[in-house]
Amino acid sequence: MAYQAAKPKENKEFQKLKADIAAGTPGNVYIFYGEEAYLREYYLGELRKQLVPKGFEEFNYHRLEGKDLTIQALSEMAEAMPMMTERTLILVSDLDLFKLGEDQREKLIAFLEDVPEYCCIIFSYDTVEYKPNKTMKKLCKALADHVSAVEFRAAESSDLVAWIVRRFRALGKDIDRQTAEYLIFLCGPLMTGLVPEIAKIGAYTKGKTVTEKDIDAVADPVLSAEVFKLSDAVLAGNYDSAARILGDLLKMQTEPILILGMLGAQLRRIYTARLSIDSGKDKYWLMSLWGYKSDYPVRMLLSAAKKATAPWCAAAVKQCQVLDRRMKSEKGIDSAGELKLLLVRLGAQRR
Repeated sequence: MAYQAAKPKENKEFQKLKADIAAGTPGNVYIFYGEEAYLREYYLGELRKQLVPKGFEEFNYHRLEGKDLTIQALSEMAEAMPMMTERTLILVSDLDLFKLGEDQREKLIAFLEDVPEYCCIIFSYDTVEYKPNKTMKKLCKALADHVSAVEFRAAESSDLVAWIVRRFRALGKDIDRQTAEYLIFLCGPLMTGLVPEIAKIGAYTKGKTVTEKDIDAVADPVLSAEVFKLSDAVLAGNYDSAARILGDLLKMQTEPILILGMLGAQLRRIYTARLSIDSGKDKYWLMSLWGYKSDYPVRMLLSAAKKATAPWCAAAVKQCQVLDRRMKSEKGIDSAGELKLLLVRLGAQRR
């Protein structure tokens, strides 16, 4: 039986925001949150361009910091009439709506029920996590009734690859799909992090077409990519390479417990990939199991799993779990030294 990757959860509010902007009819109140800061900033900019005429920002565009902000101050700002345009725009940054005192919550509920039609308010979350508290039923109902909560998620693989191709094309460079997928693997799937990497790679690349070597020369890998390389070196029984990667991570002051946690997670994924090979399951089973949006990391997992046996993978995962408990429970443990010793043991077992 072939398994199909789980379909991504529909992002209705995001699609509605795009439709609102395209129609020139933005709503009254939005909450902007989610991991993809690039998209959040892009749509903030689109709303600002649509609602606030150039030269009249002082009168029609207001930015408020959530810290110490009162609902009274927000209400007073919302009452300011627009000048030389139909609407005003208020951006409220990092106001944790669910940590307001009872009095402020009641005022917020009343305010949301009577926001002026000429005012567009955006509660934007960057350094503060937007985490609704469902026990506050009155506030949740008010938000559901009067606010469009837009989550900015990491783009789907096909959309992200197309976006990368467009970004490089704007720099006069070409990149094929496989190389774009390698860039996503190495630098992560968030546009926010990819933008500066694309700029560096575009400036470095001498030829017309971007290659993996160009990417490796200047890109800064995310931790997950470095840990994948670390696990690959372990699977190859190459302690020198594994030690070099670990040493580089420790020099960057990456916490040993974090490296161990990610290494253990990676070995678990490789273990499931080995089991899928042994049981005849296809890549879509792994995509569904681990929630991958692209088959690129799955192909890499399967390639890594072919270098190991299921018993070795099971033992490696167990050793990571044992060391994890020791790091968290033993006082004075040399975490970096124990992590290096773990790599020696894992590598030796591969020979």
